[in-house]
Amino acid sequence: MAWRCSGLSNEELVNNMRRRIHLPGGRDYLSEPVEKAMKAVDHANYVRGKRDVNAYDDSPQSETIGYVGPTISAPHNWHAYALEHLLEFLKPGARVLDVGSGSGYLVAVMHHLVGDTGKVVGIELPKLVTVTCSEGNLRQDGLGRALDSGAIEMVAGSLREGYAPGGPYEVIHVGAAALNVPQALLDQLASPGRMFTPAGSPYMQAIEQIDKDGQGRVTRKKVMDVHYVP
Repeated sequence: MAWRCSGLSNEELVNNMRRRIHLPGGRDYLSEPVEKAMKAVDHANYVRGKRDVNAYDDSPQSETIGYVGPTISAPHNWHAYALEHLLEFLKPGARVLDVGSGSGYLVAVMHHLVGDTGKVVGIELPKLVTVTCSEGNLRQDGLGRALDSGAIEMVAGSLREGYAPGGPYEVIHVGAAALNVPQALLDQLASPGRMFTPAGSPYMQAIEQIDKDGQGRVTRKKVMDVHYVP
């Protein structure tokens, strides 16, 4: 697939995405809240070689997380899809968990959707992330006050265990695949709430949308086939 949404600036990247992306329900444009939130977060602050125009390529790139190796997903084929599927629950005041938060990019975008009255927790494996580095990315992007107030919290720990102290969460986004969805994450999903997660073997994975209703009943829907980092 050609990286058809690339731009020379963050605004151009999002504008191209708005015009060319294919989203849930056959929609070929970003919703206004997602577009506004993505424009508020400068993608260059979360990738290596921050000031290079390649920071606005719509392709997987090396993250700035204090560890060489992991990549930040292409904005159009993961972040925008995830945000649009979760948007119904990304309301002001909502509590959000980003599992496999890496550089903090998606944490930042979701913060702009839930606002200062909400809470976004990013959790990453200790061996993959330097929390001070992801926090540095967020501060460079103008979110120091959100970190200081606790509206954004970055932690290191087991991705399978999530982060119970910050829950329950109306939204859980998972950025790393597992054979099965961990029970701890299901337990931390609020009623009602929605999870967006890859699951499956290293060779065959699918994105699942998992909804929990007000009575705690769980329904699952396959969104698309993917190949994602285990």
